[in-house]
Amino acid sequence: MILNRRKQKISQNLPLPLSERSSLSFLSLQSIFNPLSSRMLMMGKLGTMIHTGRFLLRRFSAPPPAVAMAVTASRVSFHRYYSSKFISLVSPHVSPFSSLFRPQALSSSAFSSLSTPTRVQVDSTEHEVVIALGSNIGNRMNNFREALRLMKLYGIHLTRHSCLYETAPVHVTDQPRFLNAAVRGVTKLPPHELLTVLKTIERDMGRTDGIRYGPRPLDLDILFYGKMRIASDKLIIPHERLWERPFVLAPLVDLLGTAVDNDAVAHWHSLALHPGGIHQSWERLGGESLVGQDGVQRVLPIGDKLWDFTSRTHVMGILNLTPDSFSDGGQFQSLENAVSRVREMISEGADIIDIGAQSTRPMATRISSQEELERLLPVLEAARGLPEMQGKLISVDTFNSEVASEAISKGADILNDVSAGALDSDMHKVVAESGVPYMAMHMRGDPCTMQSEENLQYGDVCKDVASELYTRVRDAEISGIPAWRVMIDPGIGFSKRVEHNLDVITDLPKIREEMAKRSIGVSHAPILIGPSRKRFLGDICGHPEAAERDAATVASVTAGILGGANIIRVHNVKDNADAAKVCDAMLRRRGRSKG
Repeated sequence: MILNRRKQKISQNLPLPLSERSSLSFLSLQSIFNPLSSRMLMMGKLGTMIHTGRFLLRRFSAPPPAVAMAVTASRVSFHRYYSSKFISLVSPHVSPFSSLFRPQALSSSAFSSLSTPTRVQVDSTEHEVVIALGSNIGNRMNNFREALRLMKLYGIHLTRHSCLYETAPVHVTDQPRFLNAAVRGVTKLPPHELLTVLKTIERDMGRTDGIRYGPRPLDLDILFYGKMRIASDKLIIPHERLWERPFVLAPLVDLLGTAVDNDAVAHWHSLALHPGGIHQSWERLGGESLVGQDGVQRVLPIGDKLWDFTSRTHVMGILNLTPDSFSDGGQFQSLENAVSRVREMISEGADIIDIGAQSTRPMATRISSQEELERLLPVLEAARGLPEMQGKLISVDTFNSEVASEAISKGADILNDVSAGALDSDMHKVVAESGVPYMAMHMRGDPCTMQSEENLQYGDVCKDVASELYTRVRDAEISGIPAWRVMIDPGIGFSKRVEHNLDVITDLPKIREEMAKRSIGVSHAPILIGPSRKRFLGDICGHPEAAERDAATVASVTAGILGGANIIRVHNVKDNADAAKVCDAMLRRRGRSKG
C-alpha cells in the first residue's frame, strides 16, 4: 500500500514525506517503469542486483548520490546515485519517456530535495560529444595537436573539427590572446569519466590551478554529451554561459550543418535559449558579423603562425617546372630560370609561390616519383633560402604522397592536391602527420580522363561540385586532417565544360551554401580559384594561345573575388594582384568579409 502511494505521488510529481524518501529503493523505482516482475540475481555486501527483463539495476545497502539516465528508443539504462536526502538527475531532453523525465517536473518532486555521494556506471554504449578547446600559453597550435592526440589515446574518436579562432581574453584582459576551437567525436566514456580524462590531459599539458579565467596552456570543456542534460556538482551540460560566449559558440556552430544530421544534434538544438536552436542563438549574439570584429578572428595555422585569410585576397603565383604544361611548359626547367621567376613574382605581389613538377593538363602523362622529385627539390630548396621569401609561403602542387612527404620535409608550407587524395590513398595520411594545410581540389577521374563525356555530366554543377568536394574533405578529416587546416578549390578547368566553369566562378556563394548544409566549418574554408589562361577563356575570347588570355584571366578572377574567393592562382601576378586590390577595396566599401 505504501509502495502504491509512492508510485502515485511520483507519477504526479508530488513530494514524498521524508519518512518515505529515506526508504526509496531501486526496487520501487523499477516497478514504476517496468511492469515485469523483478527477480534477484545476486546479493552481497555491495547490494542487490535486480533484473527487470529490460535492464539491470543495483540496489545498495549503503545509499549513493546522483542519478544519470540515458534513454533511447530501444532500451532504458540507469546510472543511479541516491541517498536519503538528494538525487541529482542527468536526463535525456528528448526521448519516448520525456513525459516521465522532464527536468522541470522533477525539480519540484521528491528528487529535488535529496544529497550527494558515489556514482555507478551501468552503460557502455557510444555517445556523441562536443568538446571545446582553448589555449593562450606556449605554442598554442602544438597544444591543440597534442590534446587531439591524447583524446584519441583515451578512446575519444574525433569526427569533426571547427575552424580556428584567435580571440581576445575576457574578464582577465591582461593576458595573451586565446586560440579557440571545438571538436565532435564519439566515446564510450560516461560523462564524469570523460571529464576526468579531459582534466588529466589538461594536467599533462601543464595546466595548474591558477587565476579563474587566467592564462592556461590548455582548457578542455564538454559542451554536449549525447542526448543528455547534466547537472551535478562537477559537471553541467550545457554550460550555463555557453550562449553568451562568441569564442565558444562560433566553433560550436562550425561543427553543425544547416541541416540536422542526427538525433543527438536535434537534441543539442533543443537545449538552446532560442526556438531556432544553436544557429539562432549564434545569430542573436551577432553571428558572422562578430568574426573579424569584437576580438574574434577566424584563422588558418601555417607552421607556428596563424594566417588571417579573410582580410584580403592572397595571390598565388604559378611556377611550372614541367616541359609540357599548357601555358609555360619548358620555360623554367633550369634552376637559374626558376629562381629568377620566383623573385619576379614576389616583386610583383605574390604571397604564395606554387611549385609544380608534374603536369596536370588534359591527357598529361604521369611521371615517376623520382623524376618529379628531381625536378622539384632543387628549386624548392633554393626558393626557400631566398631573402625575398621572408614572410611568403611555398605551396607544392602534387597528387603523389611520396613527393608530398619529401617536399614538406624540405620546407613546403602548403600541399596543393588536384585530386584531393583520390589518386593516392596515402596522401591524407602523409598530410595528416605533417601538420601542413591541405588544398583539396575538385576533379573527376585523372588528367587523362577528366574531360571524358562521362565526367562532364552534371545536374547542378555548383551543387555537385560542393557535394563531391565535401566528400573528399570528410575523408581527409576522418584520416586526421582537421577542417581548420583545409582549403578548397572548385577545380576550374578540371572535368568541366565552358558553361560549368562560368557557373562556378560566378556562383561561389552557392558552393559555400551547399557545403554549409553538411558542415558550416568546411563552408568557411579558404576558397582558391585558378582560371588563369585556361582553355575555356580562349574559347570565349577566340585566343588559341595561352599567353593571350591574361585580360580574360583578370576578368574571371575579379568575378571570383567579388563572389568570395580568398586566393587566386595566376601566371601573370602583376595584373591580377592589382585586380585583387581593387576588388578588396570594393568589398571593404560594402562591408563584406570573405570566409
